[in-house]
Amino acid sequence: MESEKEKMLSGQLYDSSDPELVEMRKKATLLLRRINGAKSSDAEISSCIGKLIGKYSNLPVIVPPFFCDYGVNIHLGKNVYMNFNCTILDVCLVKIGDNVLLGPNVQIYAATHPLDWETREMGLENGKPVSIGDNVWIGGGSIICPGASIGDKTVIGAGSVVTKDMPAGVLAVGNPCRVIKKLC
Repeated sequence: MESEKEKMLSGQLYDSSDPELVEMRKKATLLLRRINGAKSSDAEISSCIGKLIGKYSNLPVIVPPFFCDYGVNIHLGKNVYMNFNCTILDVCLVKIGDNVLLGPNVQIYAATHPLDWETREMGLENGKPVSIGDNVWIGGGSIICPGASIGDKTVIGAGSVVTKDMPAGVLAVGNPCRVIKKLC
């Protein structure tokens, strides 16, 4: 029988009140408090980021405040930069490639909820993994929705809402986000 954590990571319906998941979120919350605390030193912030993020090639630059659900389901390539106030809801894998820039207030959502109200009323949730390729720039205030992928060398304009996959090497903007120009 699958655990609630295994169900969550595979995108199935799961119960977020499961004790293991609650404990994982508590651990992330404590690390986030230290990262986002006004008195934190750069060394303390780096140490906490290293403990929070599930996998990374080299320590990313994350400008506080930063928010996430678990942290352990975030996998980062090398040279990732996240500006102020980024939020990643990582109930499924959120994979971010090398040399990625996230503007301020970027939100990446792997978390979603069932459309059926009766299922939501039961307290069940689910998610869809998000993937961002290499050399991507996501402009400030953009939202990446559950299940979306962004190809290598793509630029997402500020304030965009990415509801579906974006190909590699394009400039895409808007709500919903759409390709407006090929870059390479």
